[in-house]
Amino acid sequence: MPPAPNHRPSRRACCVAAVALVLGGCGFRLRGSASLAFVTLRLAGSTQTPIAQALRRALTKQGVRVDSPDQAVLAANEIPQVVLTVGQDQRQRVVVGQTSAGQVRELELRALFEFTLSNALGREVVAPTQLSLTRSLNFSETAVLAKDAEEAQLFNDMQNDMVAQVMRRLSVVRVF
Repeated sequence: MPPAPNHRPSRRACCVAAVALVLGGCGFRLRGSASLAFVTLRLAGSTQTPIAQALRRALTKQGVRVDSPDQAVLAANEIPQVVLTVGQDQRQRVVVGQTSAGQVRELELRALFEFTLSNALGREVVAPTQLSLTRSLNFSETAVLAKDAEEAQLFNDMQNDMVAQVMRRLSVVRVF
C-alpha cells in the first residue's frame, strides 16, 4: 500500500505566503509609471541637450504634449499647463587616478542636470533643482575602445537615471 500523500504545506510555501502578506499589508508595490497631473508642457531653456531630449520622449510616452521652441505642438492660442525650464545639462570626465608613469588609471564621470517647473501663471511649482550623478571608471590604455564604449554606456545609464528622477518629481506635482 503506497504512503498517504502529505497535504501539509511546505515550509517554503509558508514563508513565501508570509512575505507576500507582510509586503502587501504594508502598502508595498513595485514602482510603476508616473501619472502626471498635466497634459501640456512647454520645454524651455536648453532643449537640445541629451537629457532634455530623453525627458521629452519620456513625457510624450506618458501622454503629455510637449511644446518647445524647436518643435511646436500646441496651437498658437493654447497655453501649456506647466513650463519646464532646463537650466544646465553637463557631462564631465575627470581624471582621479594616475600610474607612476603618468598614465590615466581611473576616471570619474559626472552628470549634472538643473531644472525648474512653473505653472501657466509663472508661479514656481518646483524650485530650481540640481541633480548630480557620479560614476567611477577604471581605465586601461590597452583597452581604449572597450573603455570608450563603457564610458558611453555609463553616461547613457546616468541619463536614464536622471530622467527617471525628474519624472518621479513631476509625478508629485499638482497644478493649480
